[in-house]
Amino acid sequence: MGFLDVLFGRSKPVKPDLDQLFGLPSAAITLQAAVGFTPTGAGSVCFAAIEGGAFAQVQQEVRALLGADFERGDAPVEFSRDTYGYSWLLSRRDPGDLTSLVNDLHAVNTALQDSGFGPQLLCSLVTFHDAELRSLALVYLYKRGTFYPFAPLPGDRRDNPLELQVKAVIEDDLRIEQDLTRWFPLWGAPGL
Repeated sequence: MGFLDVLFGRSKPVKPDLDQLFGLPSAAITLQAAVGFTPTGAGSVCFAAIEGGAFAQVQQEVRALLGADFERGDAPVEFSRDTYGYSWLLSRRDPGDLTSLVNDLHAVNTALQDSGFGPQLLCSLVTFHDAELRSLALVYLYKRGTFYPFAPLPGDRRDNPLELQVKAVIEDDLRIEQDLTRWFPLWGAPGL
């Protein structure tokens, strides 16, 4: 960072660290012990809309990579587009196999990044629920290299006290986003 950057308050962007995703299994254990949330077996990757042959090839490679695991049946991943125009890839695993789900999400992020689509990556999330069937997602912000909890309620509301409680519970397991204005709501995210 140069002198003018300091003078004008500019900072160097944080380099994404996809290996942070591997902290999710230990955070899940902490989450279950502290507040009773368990994995649902669903995880998603969100990226800006990408068109063209290069992305179609990456999409086929991701399907082939994740489809090589015969335990998952015929539909290893689902691709969709939300109302805001963002693309989503949803992966489902057995709820007790969070490690494999994290490996899937890491593989997808890495494939997109290595194919030159890193700037289009937005976030990844893994979903949880408790005995009352409340939903919770741990969201990884690709461009920040941090996580935050998102707890949706009916009617496009959030359970902010639960989100802050989860933040306090898992901050020793994951790098938590400290800027709460970056805790974006992900209404209708696949798997949530």
